[in-house]
Amino acid sequence: MRIVATKATVRFGDQSALEDVDCAVGSGEMIALIGPNGAGKTTLMRVLADLQPLQGGEARYDGRRARELGRGELSRRVAFLAQGGTAHWPLRVDHLVGLGRLPHRRAFAAPSAADHAAIEAALAAADVAHLRARTLGALSGGERARVLLARALAVEAEMLLADEPVAALDPLHQLRTMELLRSVARRGAGVVAVLHDLTLAVRFCDRLIVLAGGRVIADGPPSVLTDAVIAAAYGVDALRGEYRGQPFILPWAATEPSPIAGA
Repeated sequence: MRIVATKATVRFGDQSALEDVDCAVGSGEMIALIGPNGAGKTTLMRVLADLQPLQGGEARYDGRRARELGRGELSRRVAFLAQGGTAHWPLRVDHLVGLGRLPHRRAFAAPSAADHAAIEAALAAADVAHLRARTLGALSGGERARVLLARALAVEAEMLLADEPVAALDPLHQLRTMELLRSVARRGAGVVAVLHDLTLAVRFCDRLIVLAGGRVIADGPPSVLTDAVIAAAYGVDALRGEYRGQPFILPWAATEPSPIAGA
């Protein structure tokens, strides 16, 4: 699947969240959407998921508008993991993960063998199978985050849009989640993840899209995250290095943002 947003513009009152943003994401890619707070990352993710109305521009899915696909097809093909998502009912974990299969089922139909298999695979992949009989309210923040990731994985969508999927996780589960998301992309689905950790972004992702001030200021392989781009987006100097052949980037000190040519 390929999602293309063209000249996407979103305003809240007199505030511009996105301004003429062009963005394309496709199957088989692991993409990090990065940038400072208020850059428009969550807004762009919601645009890609057809959850945010546009004041200008459009989004197309394999060349078609969302209304041409219909809500049913779109919900089967695109899974969205919201930032800080929760559930409003005291459901068991396995039942909550099972909600990810609703787009594949007829109304009032019992879960099929394929549904059960997808649920079990998602529970195992997100490392929450041992929590299956507990309710969401009895879990820690990190456990809840992994359960909600499992619900998104259970959709088995062609495109997974994950807004800050590692924000509430401990370091081990951050690494496991990034490895899991990369494996999803390697199996052929597209993955777009909003991240704040620059090291996780450059280490695990094939491509980075950098937003600042509601505009894309860089888009390309991890090498696009130059010192100048980091300074322009975040207003910091960064410390760079390598460990066991893998790069790391640490924000180190505040600096004056510098403009990016053509941004």
